[in-house]
Amino acid sequence: MGDPQPLLEVSIADRLLLTPEEAAKVLRVGRTTVYALMKSGDLRPVHIGRSCRISQAELDRYVRRLEASSSRPQPSPDAA
Repeated sequence: MGDPQPLLEVSIADRLLLTPEEAAKVLRVGRTTVYALMKSGDLRPVHIGRSCRISQAELDRYVRRLEASSSRPQPSPDAA
């Protein structure tokens, strides 16, 4: 008989759903920031029972929205 194969470790980037702590690592922000983003509606979590998870797609959507808003020209403070 051969040696049992080691369990493959799935990286955070390969997971479908992330805990708020894992999402914070991906975004490189604090866990409290992720909870604040969920509370404000900027990040939409998925609830499974009492567990709260954030999908990779939701993180991608959030970052794309941040990129789009930062690429728009900001109105000058003198324009009124």
